[in-house]
Amino acid sequence: MRLLLDQLEQSLDSGNYYLSLFTALTLPDIAGALDSDNGLATGAKYKAWYEKWGRPRIMDTVLASIPEHAREHITDIENPLDGEACYLFRCSLLHQGRTVHPKSQYSRMIFIEPGATTNVVHYGVMNDALCIDLASFCKEMILGVRMWLDEVETTEKYQKNYADFVKRHPTGLSPYIGGVPVIG
Repeated sequence: MRLLLDQLEQSLDSGNYYLSLFTALTLPDIAGALDSDNGLATGAKYKAWYEKWGRPRIMDTVLASIPEHAREHITDIENPLDGEACYLFRCSLLHQGRTVHPKSQYSRMIFIEPGATTNVVHYGVMNDALCIDLASFCKEMILGVRMWLDEVETTEKYQKNYADFVKRHPTGLSPYIGGVPVIG
């Protein structure tokens, strides 16, 4: 799981924004499944995981972006992208390649690429579209997963489900294939 996060960071750093966004949106599904009794993802698990681990990371992003002397003046900031809206967006993007979902409270989601402007618009609503800084969103999801992993990685439930998690095998996956790196 940590290798997936490392590769997501590399993808973001190299400007592969589609890959970064698609991967970041799958993290709550994967984490919700790994931390469940049956090892399967559901919409309810996605939303619950995002609400606990992803959504609150906005404060970490905001605090990291401002000078230390100004941090004491920042109070709790509400992330308008709740679990339901994030899940609906994930469904529309990953299954239909769309940024619009008919049940969404927003007319569309717009992710602003890093370096596109000197201003940072993160979770701002403009003409009923939710504008999100792509790098900040991905970093919030990565941070949420890292925090979550620190808490659950040694639990029996996680270990049981992680045994079936896709992994990179640098020398092959016996008895199927050997001598070449595979993901399986």
